[in-house]
Amino acid sequence: MPDQTSRPAPDDARGAAVQRLLGSVGNPALERLAQLASRLLAAPASQVSLLGDVQTVGAAAGAAVGVTGERSALQDSVCLVTARLGEPLVVADAAADQRLCEIGAVSDGRVRAYLGVPLVGKDGHVVGALCVYDAQVRTWSTDDVLVLTDLAASAVAELELSALSVEYEQDRVRWRLAVTAGGVGSFDWDLTTGRLDWDEALHALFGVPVGEFGGTIAAFDACVHPDDRGRVAKALAAAIASCGEYSAEYRVVRPDGATVWVRARGLALAGPDGAAVRVLGAAYETTREREADARIARVLETMSSAFFLLDAQWRFAYVNARAERLLGRTRTELVGGVIWDLFPFAPGSPFEEHYRGAVATGEPRAFESYYPPPLDAWFEVRASPGPDGLSVYFHDITARRSAERQQAEVSAVAETTRKRLELITTVSEDLSSTLDTEYAVGRLARHLVRDFGSWCLVTLWDEQRHLRDIAGWHANPALRPTVARYAQLRLGGLSPESFLHRALRTGEVVVIQDATEAVAGVLTGEAREVLLQLAPRTGYAVPMRARGRVVGAVSLFLDAAHADLTDEDLSLLVQVADRAGLALDNAQLYESQRRMAETLQRALLSPPAEPDDLQVEVRYVPAAKVAQVGGDWYDSFVQPGGATVLVIGDVMGHDRHAAAAMSQVRTLLRGIAATTGGSPADVVRQLDGALETLRVDAMATAVVMRLEQTPQEHADGVTRLRWTNAGHLPPLLVDPDGTVRELRTERPEIVLGVAPDAPRTDSEVTVPRGSTVLMYTDGLVERRDEHLQTGVDRLIPVVREALTEARARATTPGGVDVAYLADEVLARSLPGEPDDDVALLVVHLGLQDR
Repeated sequence: MPDQTSRPAPDDARGAAVQRLLGSVGNPALERLAQLASRLLAAPASQVSLLGDVQTVGAAAGAAVGVTGERSALQDSVCLVTARLGEPLVVADAAADQRLCEIGAVSDGRVRAYLGVPLVGKDGHVVGALCVYDAQVRTWSTDDVLVLTDLAASAVAELELSALSVEYEQDRVRWRLAVTAGGVGSFDWDLTTGRLDWDEALHALFGVPVGEFGGTIAAFDACVHPDDRGRVAKALAAAIASCGEYSAEYRVVRPDGATVWVRARGLALAGPDGAAVRVLGAAYETTREREADARIARVLETMSSAFFLLDAQWRFAYVNARAERLLGRTRTELVGGVIWDLFPFAPGSPFEEHYRGAVATGEPRAFESYYPPPLDAWFEVRASPGPDGLSVYFHDITARRSAERQQAEVSAVAETTRKRLELITTVSEDLSSTLDTEYAVGRLARHLVRDFGSWCLVTLWDEQRHLRDIAGWHANPALRPTVARYAQLRLGGLSPESFLHRALRTGEVVVIQDATEAVAGVLTGEAREVLLQLAPRTGYAVPMRARGRVVGAVSLFLDAAHADLTDEDLSLLVQVADRAGLALDNAQLYESQRRMAETLQRALLSPPAEPDDLQVEVRYVPAAKVAQVGGDWYDSFVQPGGATVLVIGDVMGHDRHAAAAMSQVRTLLRGIAATTGGSPADVVRQLDGALETLRVDAMATAVVMRLEQTPQEHADGVTRLRWTNAGHLPPLLVDPDGTVRELRTERPEIVLGVAPDAPRTDSEVTVPRGSTVLMYTDGLVERRDEHLQTGVDRLIPVVREALTEARARATTPGGVDVAYLADEVLARSLPGEPDDDVALLVVHLGLQDR
């Protein structure tokens, strides 16, 4: 919550408070504070804003230089938001901030990142804000806020001091301006006579009444502060010797004891002989500027950050107290010295890289780097170039880096533990996510090499006690072919007493010391030569166990670069091997049951009839789930009248009951169609009645289609398709020109086995020879969380593309490679392991002799 003592003033009170401070606009101290804010925070622009009836820019630096004194409406002021907030406003992206995004300076891109601190006057009212901003998105740190808050306090002090000064000296300033035409006094020193004359303004500046000045250079010297006399005399002597310019800034001790700063400039004029005969010049007071510099220095001294300024020759121009402590040297030792000489490890380091880079590009740099003993510390540094040189402020972050290093060590231990757990999890997921034995074990070999050793072989031991190396991997890609070759050769050369056989027989881990010598001793020929190339130092034969038996083994080898496995490593390796054994056993069981299910399903489906003028291909794909016998079927037969009947159907369910019901439904349909010769609708109607009469507990979808042709249609090269659809997906018809369309009925009809009296109707369409019909079950197009029609829409372009390729492969004009078409439709439509079984019937109506 904002401090109640730092509140935006009512309009009338704020106007009065701000009006009192407006005399500080353009104050050099304020300008320096703005420049310091921009430099220390590495911000492209900074600004002191006074907020009365309008916003007045009291000082500006960086990209905002030149706007000092400008006035603008309050509704266009970002600083007004800071004033109303009454506390620092920290915004990384003003365009995304609802409070600021519509203000003109934000919407036009001048202000993107903004950091502002309210200026609270002595009466507790917020009279303005000190802000820095950037046209790019930027994150402000806590240190940035603290630095700007310190500078804001100094800005308020300067505003108040300036206001008091203006009030106190207002009358005298007006008088001096009227008398001295700007407060500049002039002098004329005649080198021939030694006479030094001042005008009235200069008398006033030095505090010496007219008539009381001695008119000599000695009288002038008496007015100059003792510590500055030698420097001023030296500057005058140089100008006289060269007949050149004179410039000096020095302190004057007035008769009343007050000390003021004076800046003098002049020119030594030459006489006929070329020697200087006169020095003419002017002087004006610079006390306020000097005091402003002193106040800035006090701000820098009280900062929590270390700070120094480097001039154009890389010399230290200023060093604050905090920097003295961190750099281990006094400012007397540092100021005037070249940084590369005083800190010999800086050249060639990130410090030089970033300092020179900041100066070269004119862009600030922020970085962290280590400086060796005697400093022996890590520093966080921000270097910002400016007209006065390179401003650098920095923090000692050694403690933080040490804590980070300790945390990294703790994290490394935790990471080792995590990787071990991750290995078990990854292996388990890999092995359980697929029932493909070869793939699962191939992945296992890679995991074990990555986490345990140099190379690995995985051996399968089947129920007939046959050994087969089914996977291998080496950490070095160049040696993977060598491992693969060794896997082809080694089993024939190992004796029944080898380490591998012992692990398989006993179910225990076998460790092979001096593995190259031990294993090579029982090998001959190429197998021995290949092993010598791999040169294992230690080997481990780890059995893969499942359900009380050994199903294989992992042979892990370590070369000379790998330390032997620890007990923890070996324990983890055994766990992984056992998980692999269980996965292998599951995969073998799955293969056995899947083959059994597929064999049973195919036994229930007879080969399709294929008259001479038709090409018929059928496909059946079982579901991936183990022993998932389904109810999908296809059929193709010829009725007594000579018409070919095509059938596709799906009994609901995925178990042995569904398969048995499918066999009954299919047999009844064939029998009814063959004995009655009825149309598709008649056959389905009678089939519904037979299912009811025989109490066949099944519901099924089906499409029954009959291909009909009269002599005239034969002569015209066309065929009629007559079909009825009992709740099944529509067949696809592909015209000779490649157009694919769905064969839909006028209205949908109910599935079989629900209402035996349900009406059944025939639909028909006449198609040219050369057309192709695809009939399929839902497993081809159905996907989880997707409408069936979406799957049918996805199938149509697949059929079109595959048919184009099948026509190109045909060996007869106008023909189609129907087998290729059926295979490609399945391959392009099904996932790797289908969730449902699929039946597909593809018929191409070949061209006929007329």
